[in-house]
Formats: sequence, structure tokens, C-alpha cells
Amino acid sequence: MQFISQTTSDGVVESSFTVGGVPGVLWSPDVGADPAPLVLMGHPGGLHKKAGGLVARAAHLVTVFGFHAAAIDAPGHGDRERSASDAAWVDEMQRARRAGEPLGSIVAAFNASIAERAVPEWRATLDALQALPGIDADRPVGYSGMTLATEIGFRLAAAEPRIGAVGLGAAFASDALLDVARGVSVPVQFLLPWDDPEIGRESGLALYDAIGSAEKSLHAFPGPHQSVPSFEAEDFARFLARHLLPETHSGA
Repeated sequence: MQFISQTTSDGVVESSFTVGGVPGVLWSPDVGADPAPLVLMGHPGGLHKKAGGLVARAAHLVTVFGFHAAAIDAPGHGDRERSASDAAWVDEMQRARRAGEPLGSIVAAFNASIAERAVPEWRATLDALQALPGIDADRPVGYSGMTLATEIGFRLAAAEPRIGAVGLGAAFASDALLDVARGVSVPVQFLLPWDDPEIGRESGLALYDAIGSAEKSLHAFPGPHQSVPSFEAEDFARFLARHLLPETHSGA
């Protein structure tokens, strides 16, 4: 892990880093405290590690609950160059969108390709972050994300025993992803945008039904996946606190 820059604002220390050439960012409390658990934050497709909504949710996790939060750019996103094959996928999605054709099969295949590459990167990033003195490597780790990050999150939660709770939503329910969801056993909070013009609610309901966890909850909200209400983000932060923080610190 190589740290590149660091800034502090409104109680949050933002540290940019790279791990194996993958760019990322870590948000931490700006005051000395006992080691705290980590939350990994995936970004939606087409965005990046410092997307506005993601940064706001990270700040809430840090300042209200004392978590550390981290994000990395997915392959072909943010500060990472897009490969020729990824560019071809994007062109095909844009063509289908212009033509008014269904996007599900195209997006699902593209996201699965990205997730296959992203999961090992997340695991390497987790190794590096948990070696830092301020992060409590003895506590379980959280994960949060929508759309592309949901594809990655299901696969990461199924493969990585350090993940202890996840918040996901708004993804196309391909047969492959449904199979992965059946292997997830940690607590899941699943967001369902009820009126998304591209990702139908049937897809979200199928994914929720497939999740193998004994503890899971479905949170439906009006509108598309780009308009997650702030109260849902706040509720998810409390969900993470219940599962990741020691009992004496989880009631904020």
C-alpha cells in the first residue's frame, strides 16, 4: 500500500492510496481513538471512488459511528484506463439504450466481467487496510454498494469470510448472480428502487428471494436507483453498527 495524499475536513481524514496499482481512498476519524472496524464502499457503474453520494455516506459512517470507510475504483472506472473489451461493452450498452432495447443481459454480463476482476482487488485492499494500526482487524467488515457494486458485493460476501454484513441493491438478476446470492450467509439489507426504468423490480425481488442469509431485510423506495433516500442510507449505517461494532458502541 502506498499513500499518495491526505486532507482533513469536517472531522474526516481522507487518504488517497494505491494497492497493486489500484487507486483507492480511505476515510477515517480525525481524532485519536481506539481501533475501529472497516466498511468497504463500492461505487455504481459509470462512477468512481469519490462519487458524491458515496463520499457523503462515508462521512456519515465516520463521524456518527467512528468507522473507517474505504473505496477503490472498479476496473475501467475512475482513474483506471478502460480496456478495449470494456469499451466495447460500454458502446453496446449505449447503442441498446438509444434503440430502446432491454439492457439486462448486456449489463449483467459486463458487470460479471468487472466483478470477476474486482473481487481479488478488494481482497488485496482489505489485506492492506487491516494491517493499518487504526483499523480493528478483529472485527467483521461491512460492504455497501448498488448496481455494479452489488454484483461485486454478492461475490465478495460469498468468497470473503471477513465480510460480516452487507447492503446491496438494484442489480439485474442473472442466473449466475442468483447462484452467487444463494451462497451469501451474512446479514443483508437489500434496497429495491420500485420505479427504476431500467432495472425492473422483478429483478430485485428475485435477488432478494435468492439470498441465502438467515437475516435479510428488503427496503423498497419510490423512484430509480439514482435517488436513494437519505433515511435509507442512515438506516443502513445503523444496520452496520449493530453487526460490526461492539455492543456498547452500536446504539448511536
